Amino acid sequence: MSDLETLRDKLIQIRLKTMAQHLDSVLEQAAQKNLNLPAVLDRLADYELEARRQTAITLRYRQSLLHDKPTIDQFDFHHHKSRLDQKTLILNLFSLDFISKHQDVILIGNPGTGKTFLAKALVYAACNANTKALFTNTMDMLNHLIAAEADHSLLKMLHYYQSPDLLVCDEMGYLSLGPQGSHLFFQVISQRHTVKSTLLTTNLPFADWGKVFDSTPVATAIADRLVHNSEVLILGGPSYRRKNKA
Repeated sequence: MSDLETLRDKLIQIRLKTMAQHLDSVLEQAAQKNLNLPAVLDRLADYELEARRQTAITLRYRQSLLHDKPTIDQFDFHHHKSRLDQKTLILNLFSLDFISKHQDVILIGNPGTGKTFLAKALVYAACNANTKALFTNTMDMLNHLIAAEADHSLLKMLHYYQSPDLLVCDEMGYLSLGPQGSHLFFQVISQRHTVKSTLLTTNLPFADWGKVFDSTPVATAIADRLVHNSEVLILGGPSYRRKNKA
């Protein structure tokens, strides 16, 4: 076995597979361009780091539970005036600075106004930035928490929803959460408050949140935490989905 083959095997053994794969081509470049040893190692390290970044992004996407890959360039800002009026604010969200600042985002509007699309696009952008994000329907999350409470694994399930740097709770407001659901939702929100970012999409203005939660005080407490240090966007207009079907 040659020295080069021995080196390649050693790189694979210490889990530097990408460096091993590019060893021949980088050494060939080094010979052609008279690269010194630090330059060779630097190029090999770049290949390895990029491969690991791509692997991490793939993992983030799988963990996010997204089933598509929406991007902000697909968002029609001309569909309604409310989109154009808030275009700068919406685009600023995609810098993802709100996540590093542990800020929350609330998207309010009728069905079809773009709330869920923006939420998914932000999750996908976070995944591509190697940031842990999770997209979930609000009722699905609460059903999981209720089931976990029944089989005594609530702490583990709460940790699951508390750990993402960005948690999206989609479609809050269509069904009443009841006493147990309201209590569990409050736990998730209160434990993430100022520590991690939560994005909520809802069809209800704040004044109507008492209709969804078990009591007005609970609704007020949840809204107080979400509104504090948050961005609130109100999207209007007719359903974009209906427009596309027309």
